[in-house]
Amino acid sequence: MVTLPDAEWRDRAGLDRLAEVLGAGEGMARFVGGAVRDALLGIPVADLDVATRHAPATVIDLLRRAGIKAVPTGIDHGTVTAVIESGPVEVTTLRRDVSTDGRRATVAFTDDWREDAARRDFTINALYADPATGEVFDYFGGLADLEARRIRFIGDPLQRIAEDHLRILRFFRFLARFGDAPDAAGLEACAARANDLMALSRERIRDELLKLLAARDAVRVVRLMLDRGILKPVLPEIVSADRLEALASREDAAGITPAPLRRLVALLPAEAVEEVGARLKLSNAERKRIVSAAQPAGDRGVYELAYRLGTEGAVDRLLLSDRPVEEVCTAAAWSPPALPITGGALVARGLRRGPEVARVLREIENRWIAEDFPDAARVDVIAEEAVAQALRSASSA
Repeated sequence: MVTLPDAEWRDRAGLDRLAEVLGAGEGMARFVGGAVRDALLGIPVADLDVATRHAPATVIDLLRRAGIKAVPTGIDHGTVTAVIESGPVEVTTLRRDVSTDGRRATVAFTDDWREDAARRDFTINALYADPATGEVFDYFGGLADLEARRIRFIGDPLQRIAEDHLRILRFFRFLARFGDAPDAAGLEACAARANDLMALSRERIRDELLKLLAARDAVRVVRLMLDRGILKPVLPEIVSADRLEALASREDAAGITPAPLRRLVALLPAEAVEEVGARLKLSNAERKRIVSAAQPAGDRGVYELAYRLGTEGAVDRLLLSDRPVEEVCTAAAWSPPALPITGGALVARGLRRGPEVARVLREIENRWIAEDFPDAARVDVIAEEAVAQALRSASSA
């Protein structure tokens, strides 16, 4: 019998009480999915899901009678969020698919664990565990696939993709995060049905792609996706992973955490970055970041870049350039100072309020940057010179 290893998340405050309320001891509730998978792999567990035989209304009733806050976050699909002392836990009634159209499913509730497992995407995500004993329940060979680091669809890959087209991208995301080699049948099915991605919302594509780009083996998997034409229907601008590979190597050398948005820029021609950002419906802040990152680092000094762009912006540009990695480390470790003078101080020196104050302040700032951010005493000298020059110009006009 395979059991869950001891892990910190299993001692979360309120979790034992939740399992008791849901009747885990009588086989009515089990941990499921990512928490079980990640616990078996020995990696930190982020989100915790519980599957239960109880109907959603019964779950709500049981929780409320036990004094546990119940939020019907996805009640139509059987999901209730239980808010316990240590945070939220999603509790979902066992389900089977009634109909699917590639984007969403109509479900019916069941009390059959295997039936619930059969509707999940990959074998490694269809593992359940008893909250008390830790016994793992595996209906489709997920344990063997986890040991082999093999990403395999449950059942017929073509059917699973027809049920939800996003599973194509999920296949590669899980391969980049957990897999050593793809299941051959799954890979062929994804390649054959790549055009199905065009039916998905750009938001769903964006979310999966960015998660994939953050994964440990993103470079190898993106190369595989390009070889098999997976991205061409929705992101034809991506034709090579060479720059992504160079970026990943530089991130590693600099000890910088991979950033999915930065890695997206590495995959795109500079002239396509803004349009792709809009197509993927990135937020305004995200679009601003990738457009800035796509610009050349030029020959500006490291501190000037970090001051003008912020630390994040400077690190992006430097990593995407061929400048020394040491400069990346310098930028990442530096906290840009604030200009030690204000417009009010210039008015006190005799300048009239208005555009002239802003112009002189920019002039002072530029000199301060050019002199490598000297202290306030030096800035006072620069300010005196700049104000005197401005007053002379005004009097001779």
